[in-house]
Amino acid sequence: MSHDSLIMTITAAFGLAMVMGYLASKIKLPPLVGYLIAGIIIGPHTGGITADLDMATQLSGVGVMLLLFGVGLHFSLDDLLSVKRIAVPGAFAQTATATVLSMSVALYWGWSVGAALIFGLSLSVASTVVLMRALDARGLLETINGRIAVGWLIVEDLITVLMLVVLPAFAGFLGGTAENVVPSGNLWGALGATFLKVTAFVVLMLVVGRRVFPRLLWLVAKTGSRELFSLCVVAAAIGVAYGSAKLFDVSYGLGAFFAGTMMRESEFSHRAADESLPLRDAFSVLFFVSVGMLFDPMVLIHDPWKVLTVVAIVMFGKTIAAISIVLLFRYPLNTALTVGASLAQIGEFSFILAGMGVSLHLLDNESQSLILAGAIITIALNSFAFAAIEPVQVWIRSRSELARKLEMRDDPLAQLPMSTDEALLTGQVVLVGYGRVGKRIAESLNERGIPYVVAEQNRGTVEALRAHEIPAVSGDATDPAVLIQAHIHRAGMLVIATPDSFAARKMVETARQLNPNIEVVVRTHSDEEAELLAREKIGKVFMGENELARGMTSHILSRMRVAKKQGQGVD
Repeated sequence: MSHDSLIMTITAAFGLAMVMGYLASKIKLPPLVGYLIAGIIIGPHTGGITADLDMATQLSGVGVMLLLFGVGLHFSLDDLLSVKRIAVPGAFAQTATATVLSMSVALYWGWSVGAALIFGLSLSVASTVVLMRALDARGLLETINGRIAVGWLIVEDLITVLMLVVLPAFAGFLGGTAENVVPSGNLWGALGATFLKVTAFVVLMLVVGRRVFPRLLWLVAKTGSRELFSLCVVAAAIGVAYGSAKLFDVSYGLGAFFAGTMMRESEFSHRAADESLPLRDAFSVLFFVSVGMLFDPMVLIHDPWKVLTVVAIVMFGKTIAAISIVLLFRYPLNTALTVGASLAQIGEFSFILAGMGVSLHLLDNESQSLILAGAIITIALNSFAFAAIEPVQVWIRSRSELARKLEMRDDPLAQLPMSTDEALLTGQVVLVGYGRVGKRIAESLNERGIPYVVAEQNRGTVEALRAHEIPAVSGDATDPAVLIQAHIHRAGMLVIATPDSFAARKMVETARQLNPNIEVVVRTHSDEEAELLAREKIGKVFMGENELARGMTSHILSRMRVAKKQGQGVD
C-alpha cells in the first residue's frame, strides 16, 4: 500500500463518480448508476485507474453506517403504523415469495442451500435510497401510495437487518467456512447468545439512548456552533455503530440505525438530518463506488442468461407478487402498480447481504457479481417502471371486465353502507384525502354540522371513519366509480385535500360531468401548478406557503394595530 493510497482512492472515486453521475442524470438515469459504473472503471477487474479496493471497502463501511443512520433518522413509527395493515403483511409475504422464487432458481443452477438463501434474500429487498428519490422526483412521497411504498420498504429493511444479525450464527449450518463461522453443532447456543446480545443492545438503546441522545443534541445546540453540532451527530452515529459491534457483536449498520432512531426523538432531529446530509451523501457515493469495484463485468459475457434471469426475477417476479398482494388486500390498482414499481429494483442492502455472504464463504465472487449486475441494471430501468404506471393503468381500465376484477368493486369498503342517512348525501362536501390537511378540514366540518363524505385510499382510515359513523369510501378518486359512490352528483362541493394536481384534474373532470354546478376546492404545493390550475378554472386553489404567509401576516398586522392603539410595543 503506497503512502498516498487513501488520497488517490478518494480522488479517483469522487472525481469519476461526479463525471459518471452527471452523465447518467443527463440521459435520465439515476446518478447511482453512474457511481456504480465509476467503481467498475476504477476497479481491479477492468484494469483501469488503480485504486485501493481494501481502502475503498473500509471507507464504504463508513458509508453503510451513515446510510443506515439516515434511514433511522427518517424512520417514523407513526408513518409505519398508519399503513401497517398493508405494509407489514405485504412486506413479509413479498419477501418470502421473492426469496423462495430466487432460491428455487439458484438450486436449479446447482448452488448450495446457503448460497441460494443469500441470493434469494439479496433479490428480495429493494433500495430505500432509489425508492425515496424516485417518489420525491414524482411528487409521490407524501401521498398514500408513497407512504405505503415507504412503509413496505421500511419493513423490508427491518427484516434484512434481522437477517444480518442471525446469518452469522446460521452460517456454519449452511456450509460457511469462514473463521468467524459458528460450527453447526453449536447453532442454537450461538443463536441464543446472539439474540441475548441484540436484546441487551436494543434495551440499552431504548432505555438509555432515548434519554441520552436528545439531551446530548440539546446541550451541543446550546453552544450555537454549527460545526460542533455536525461533529456531534456524526460522532454519535459512527461511535454507536463501532461500539455496538465491539460490545454486542451486532453489525455496524444496526448500531447506526438505532442511533438514528434515538436521535429522531430529539426536537433537533430535522437539523441533525440536514447537518449530516452532505457527509452521508459523500460516503454513500463511496459505498456505491466500492460496490462497483467489486463487480466483474465478464459475468455479462460468461453468464448473460443468468443475468437476464436475475433481472426478470427482480423486475417481473417481485413486481407481480407485490401487485397481487396489494390487490388481494383490496387496495386500488393505482396503489398496486405504484408499490410494484417501487420494488422493481435492488440496491444497498442487497450489496451488504452479498458482501456478508462472501465473507462467510457462503457465496463466491462470481455469484456476487451476478447480484451486482442485477442491481445495476434494475436501478437503471426502475424509472421506466414508474413511467409505465399510467399507461398500464389506462390499458387495464380500458378493458372494463378485467378492470372490475382487478379493482374488486365488490369490496364493501368501496361502497357506502346501505344504512347511510340520505339526508347526509344531498348538498354534502365530498372530501378527497384524509391526511393531515383533510383531517383538519373534516374536524371543522364536524364542528359546524356540515355533512361530508370522505374518499380515501387507505383502507385502515376508511374502517376507522366508519367505526365513528362517518360516511367514507375506499378507493382512488380518479376512478369515477369512487366519486359516484360518494354521491358526487348530489354534492355541493368537492374538496381535494391531496397535493397531486394531475389526479385533481381527473377528479374535477369526472365531478363536473356528473354535477356541472359543483364547486371545487383544490390544494397544491407549487406556484406554477397553482397558476396553471387557476388558468384552467379548476376551482379555488390553495397553496400551503401562501396560506401560511397570509395567516402569519394577519396575526402580525392585528398585533401591531393593537400595539399602536395602546402606544406601546408588542408583548
